[in-house]
Amino acid sequence: MDGQFAGQVRLSPHLSFIRCASTMSSKIAMAYMIPFINGLFAQSLRYAQKIILGISTIYLRLFFSQALILNENLHKSTESYINRIIPVLIIITLLPLCGCEGDKPTGDSRAGKTSDVGPAFGGIMVEGSTGDASNLISILSSDSTSHSIAGMIFNGLVKYDKDMKVAGDLAESWDISDDGLEITFYLRKGVRWHDGHPFTADDVLFTYRLTIDPKTPTAYAGDFLRVKSAQVIDPQTFRVTYGEPFAPALMSWSASVLPRHLLEGKDITETPLARHPVGTGPYMFKEWKTGQKIVLTSNQDYFEGRPYINGYIMRIIPDMATMFLELRAKGIDRMGLTPLQYTRQTENKLFRRNFNKYRYLSFSYTYLGYNLENPLFRDRRVRQAISYAIDKKEIVRGVLLGLGQETTGPFKPGTWPYNPGVRRYSYDPGKAKELLTEAGWKDSDGDGVLDSDGRPFVFEIITNQGNEVRAKCAEIIQRRLADIGIEVKIRVIEWAAFINEFINKKRFDATILGWTITLDPDLYDVWHSSKTKPGELNFISFKNKEVDELLEKGRGTFDRTERKRCYDRIQEILAEEQPYTFLYVPDALPIVSSRFRGIKPAPIGIGYNFIRWYVPKGEQRYVMTR
Repeated sequence: MDGQFAGQVRLSPHLSFIRCASTMSSKIAMAYMIPFINGLFAQSLRYAQKIILGISTIYLRLFFSQALILNENLHKSTESYINRIIPVLIIITLLPLCGCEGDKPTGDSRAGKTSDVGPAFGGIMVEGSTGDASNLISILSSDSTSHSIAGMIFNGLVKYDKDMKVAGDLAESWDISDDGLEITFYLRKGVRWHDGHPFTADDVLFTYRLTIDPKTPTAYAGDFLRVKSAQVIDPQTFRVTYGEPFAPALMSWSASVLPRHLLEGKDITETPLARHPVGTGPYMFKEWKTGQKIVLTSNQDYFEGRPYINGYIMRIIPDMATMFLELRAKGIDRMGLTPLQYTRQTENKLFRRNFNKYRYLSFSYTYLGYNLENPLFRDRRVRQAISYAIDKKEIVRGVLLGLGQETTGPFKPGTWPYNPGVRRYSYDPGKAKELLTEAGWKDSDGDGVLDSDGRPFVFEIITNQGNEVRAKCAEIIQRRLADIGIEVKIRVIEWAAFINEFINKKRFDATILGWTITLDPDLYDVWHSSKTKPGELNFISFKNKEVDELLEKGRGTFDRTERKRCYDRIQEILAEEQPYTFLYVPDALPIVSSRFRGIKPAPIGIGYNFIRWYVPKGEQRYVMTR
């Protein structure tokens, strides 16, 4: 029978089951005629049958629940079909007990496993995500889920390749003037938007103007405000000129290009493209059910070649434990594992047979950030004290299980802008108490909680739902701060509300969050004092005149040695000021169903060549409907 799973689920018939069922029925009938079968055996058999019936029902209903979740078009007779098939499944389950001859499970749960004869078109990738997207126009969003989906739908002019070198995307090539102030992009010919409209340099110019428009609520205008002039030379040539050197200039044009013919003259904050985007990328938008799933289909006319995988579904599963159960039941093909899942829960035959795990130091860091508009955190001695009170080694050892490393600032250890010589905050509760006393915090009433001018030192840490590592970090921090007289409350919030209602509106005391580390070290959007407005990325309201000057100087030169000096000093200031307690850089721990081939780990990770991933024809389970 064919069901619908954003396409068709193919169930292979096994005629030997019918033969075995017939044989088994005869043997059972004969068994009841044998007088020496005592009551104990009969009672045990009935109990076994009930157990098998229950397990069989659960597994079958779980299988079809995935199809129902992923496509509401599953035939309405599914429920009756389940009820009809349960007796057959019981017979199949009992085959080993009955000694029937015929086909038997091989032990490899990848039914229909075949030899890999090379790339094939078809199949669907189902990935789990704890958070939903907020807006699929990337200049209007700051969350990773939105950018991940938008990155499959849209293209920029340039991108990073597998070796983290700048490569062409919508731009086939480019020229940079000797003084570095002028870049001329030569665009690919024949590229079309997903609705068939031609892509031209007019789209690039339109996107640039839209981004710098004061009416556009974006956190990413800063890079483009450095542009002195932008012009269309011809439909396939775009030129941009800067008034002064700007180091991130070339890679700033990796931002998604938007369709002029659909957005010109429209209010960007009201456009339906935020939820139904039209891009030029390898995948086209199909469906978005808030809080459930986002569905994409492959762009068969993609300029880099049609992707092998026909469909992509991101399922929203806020709880990591539930997501892991879905992975185990093959309801999803890909997710990021927690350290516990990576080191223990996937170290068994089932996972080794059906999945491939990967590990590499991620381009991200996790931190405890303080709302500097809150009077509790205005004194840097308080922030330093909290950093001394937190045992980072305990977090890396106990929460990450060693899959990551401590960090001291906003750069990945081992990269050229990283400064290993900054002030460090080794675990020292005595030093923490000393600093708090200097800052005027004492336990004047003996209740175990510090106070100052009658105000107890109590604050709340918020973090996002679905990230159990961050939640466990919060618990460790809560316990360690209690040791020095600070009471911490923890609040875990659904992702969309967390970003839109708390982070963007600065309605928090402190937060545990993470940033992706960009390959260019420009930190302007996160740390410059001009980026503290609601919805911008400096939501902790950090303001430091010297840091502002260094940020501007660092992005205003092409000399790497000079840039290195700027970013080294910025890291020294951040280490002194502690607007964040920088916690750790985690290892990335993706896991992917072993049905998917073509995955080639590289310095940038594994997702860079997703359009070249494939599933051998004999192992494709689903068909994407268009």
